[in-house]
Formats: sequence, C-alpha cells, structure tokens
Amino acid sequence: QVQLVESGGGLVQSGGSLTLSCVASEDVFSTNAVDWYRQPPGKAREWVAGTTLSGRLEYMDSAKGRFTISTDTAKNTVYLQMNALTPADTAVYTCSIGYPLYLWGEGTQVTVSS
Repeated sequence: QVQLVESGGGLVQSGGSLTLSCVASEDVFSTNAVDWYRQPPGKAREWVAGTTLSGRLEYMDSAKGRFTISTDTAKNTVYLQMNALTPADTAVYTCSIGYPLYLWGEGTQVTVSS
C-alpha cells in the first residue's frame, strides 16, 4: 500500500512562508495527478492546489500568486510553497492522489498567527 506523508507545517506569523512536503513511499507522482487540500478549524475541507498529468498547475483563487505546487519525481515528493500567509490559511493541509489510487496523507498543521 502506497503511503503519503506530509511534513513542513508549523506556526508562522502573518506574512511569513512555509513549504510543505508530501513524500510518497513509491513512485506515484510521475504517473498521477496530485492535490493539496486543507481543512480550517471548524470548517469543511477545501481544495487548495493540484497538478494534472499534462503538467498544468492549478490553484484556488485565494492561493494564486501566493502558493506554488511543484513535484520532484526523483525524490517522490510534491511541495507546496506558501508565501504571504494570513490567519485565514490556518488549517490541516493534506496531499492526495485521486483516481485510481485514492490516497490520502495524514496531514500537517499550519497555524498562522496575526
């Protein structure tokens, strides 16, 4: 069973930056699209950013210009670089692969203080 493990979360002040990592136990990112989701406290999970098999990168509106998703297939790792963070970005961030693998990591907590 392929596993996804996120890391890189933490506490950062408003305006700061964090880079999240999602490491897979096998080479899955070279053949599958991957997405980052987040779940703010007390709210529903929402899609943040994702890659497509054609190489396209997509972002939720509030992430455009601030977040960058990238893939290092040699390291089986997907990154989410987040800049200009605000308290509204506070959430548990999780990486996921959809059809046909349907994989989810455990998530990493990001807390942005004002």
